[in-house]
Amino acid sequence: MLDLPGMQPPDFGAHIVALALAYLLALPLGWNREKEERSAGLRTFPLVAVATCGFIEATEALATGHPEAMARIIEGLITGMGFIGGGAILRRADSVHGTATAASLWVTGAVGAAVGLGSLDVAVLLSATTFLTLSVMRPIKRLAGAEGDERETDDQVS
Repeated sequence: MLDLPGMQPPDFGAHIVALALAYLLALPLGWNREKEERSAGLRTFPLVAVATCGFIEATEALATGHPEAMARIIEGLITGMGFIGGGAILRRADSVHGTATAASLWVTGAVGAAVGLGSLDVAVLLSATTFLTLSVMRPIKRLAGAEGDERETDDQVS
């Protein structure tokens, strides 16, 4: 086995549990977006959560005792999630579509990072709040849109 500085013996069990939790917490969000036939769905959301969790898990040993190092890692993840979310946003004529999906992807990155950092309570709350917002607010938005001059889709911003 390689003996590299900062390298710890493998702990597959703990990593499998963390990655599985990130995956499971992202599934309802991906299911919602898939059900609504959005650009990102059942494959994208769990992959985003697993990736962000994986980055935290993989760099944890290197950042131990160096909070500024972990802060830079998280900063990079936040920026990367913004980039991925930006790819979900489409501009058409006088409207923008995909903002809810982009925001959901960003939150899913936070879910994965929270799991990787061991903040399971935060991860569960983020996932539940996002799922409820996507599920409950859509019918409310439809009601509000039905009373207005033009009907908007879930992800449309004028």
